[in-house]
Amino acid sequence: MIVAFSVTPLGTGVDVAEPVARAVRVVRDSGLPNRTDAMFTTLEGEWDEVMDVVRRAVDAVAEVAPRVSLVLKADVRPGVTGAMTSKVESLERHLGDRSE
Repeated sequence: MIVAFSVTPLGTGVDVAEPVARAVRVVRDSGLPNRTDAMFTTLEGEWDEVMDVVRRAVDAVAEVAPRVSLVLKADVRPGVTGAMTSKVESLERHLGDRSE
């Protein structure tokens, strides 16, 4: 499965970079394929391992924030691996094909 999620600390002020970095550190330390951009972190793996990482990321932020908001979107496709990169590669092929 692929999960795109965002963890936002609430009640900590305007600057959320340090608390969010705690969540991203959990994701990167997980060893699962991942990518972080300005809005979401995307993570790929099996259901249980991905959800465990999301839970631990939320817990890491909760250690320094009185409240945490979680937004999560998932693409559940059993047996499929490498989709995080193959989906983008497919899109790029179509963008490069000017004949369509």
